[in-house]
Amino acid sequence: MSRPRTSARPSYLHVVRASAWYDLAVTAGFATPWTYTLVHNALSALGDSLGWGVLPELDTWQTLTANLMGSVVIVWAALRIVRPLRLHGLLDGIARVLFSSWMAYALAHGAPRILWLFLVVEVAWGIVQLVPWRPNGQADPARRPTEALSPTSA
Repeated sequence: MSRPRTSARPSYLHVVRASAWYDLAVTAGFATPWTYTLVHNALSALGDSLGWGVLPELDTWQTLTANLMGSVVIVWAALRIVRPLRLHGLLDGIARVLFSSWMAYALAHGAPRILWLFLVVEVAWGIVQLVPWRPNGQADPARRPTEALSPTSA
């Protein structure tokens, strides 16, 4: 992968930080058993009111998994808010491809359609963060690929 185009650097870092703020806002409620219960009930009620289906009943395993995901995403978001780097945008874009893949898999296997709201946003953030990394056919022979990803080349 090549580094983001030079003209996109400042705005790209704004995108990296904005995606982190989105993640923080959306996943903070998943980080504790108490807040996840509230989020679960709200999402289930919303899905039911839209005719998209309700979430499965809460259980300990589901809550633990949601809490672990929420905790990791909060820490990852905090890093991107405090120290946004181009590399963080690349890695976040890759993570969004993975998250989107598993959301699509879940939807294909009967998950409540409320998941579409999250999937659409994940795909959008993934595209916005990965498009600047697409090869443009112009290599800079003076710059090694590892330098393009180093923290000091932000």
